[in-house]
Amino acid sequence: MQPEFETTIQVLKKNFKAQVSEFRGDVRVNLPAESIVPAGKMLRDELGFNLLSTMTAVDYWPEQKPRFDVLYQFTSVTHILSLSVLVQVPGINPSLPTISGVFKNAIWRERELWDMFGIKFEGHPDLRRILMPADWEGHPLRKDYPLGYEEPHFTFNFEEIDLRKPYAKE
Repeated sequence: MQPEFETTIQVLKKNFKAQVSEFRGDVRVNLPAESIVPAGKMLRDELGFNLLSTMTAVDYWPEQKPRFDVLYQFTSVTHILSLSVLVQVPGINPSLPTISGVFKNAIWRERELWDMFGIKFEGHPDLRRILMPADWEGHPLRKDYPLGYEEPHFTFNFEEIDLRKPYAKE
């Protein structure tokens, strides 16, 4: 582990019961869901991680419970450090507290996770779809979302596929 992370890791372990892992020099911190807001404030105000550079989710359905991992990537621009914070979210009624009060750019990132994965962010000021139409059913990046499929056209099967296509009637 890089020596620059030692203080940050110790503070997160002490205050938030963080579990830390490292893989090829990259440090990852696992936090309980209720700790993400106070940990974000501490990372920003006391530890110098002043940018939420990435926020995304992973769906492990059906293999893992809890179903989702939400990844927050905090960056210290002045120290050129990046810290991955992982929060596990259950599959039934997935929700987390919003971190948009700490990092304003989280407003957009949380809307995207709501839209694509269906993870609700409690206390979010404007939680609505951002990528899909407002009347869209479901959340397309969930692994149990039904796939749409259209067979590709080639020279050998063009007529066969063309007969099955639904064309508008005049």
